[in-house]
Amino acid sequence: MKVKDVMHEHADYINRDRTVREAAEMMAKGDYGCLPIEENDRMIGMITDRDITLRVVAKGLDPNVTKVSECMSKGIEYCFEEDDLLEVGELMASQKIRRMPVINESKRLVGMLSLGDIASKARDQNLSHEILSNVSH
Repeated sequence: MKVKDVMHEHADYINRDRTVREAAEMMAKGDYGCLPIEENDRMIGMITDRDITLRVVAKGLDPNVTKVSECMSKGIEYCFEEDDLLEVGELMASQKIRRMPVINESKRLVGMLSLGDIASKARDQNLSHEILSNVSH
């Protein structure tokens, strides 16, 4: 089974020059815990609710003027839509990743893969159980 068989297509993302407040509003509206950040139609990082808490709020920065590029997580794990779901699931489990961006060969964001996607759609229930139990601890 491939990642593309279970991922959420058409993931939302935000441009690096947008403010943290705009990102938080998008995250609240979509009920997301993270949001990919793009520049020139390529994913360059991710902002999470934890990034906002620790890198903006805790430091007293103004979310109305702070750019997402100033507090984003860089060097994030991602997978390709054609990757094997078992291998990606094992990576998610070992790295305790709950949501992973999915890109195509051109490194353009095409979707997001979550633990929920794997749990609800993966045919291998043992894989689903293993991934969920490893990440939740």
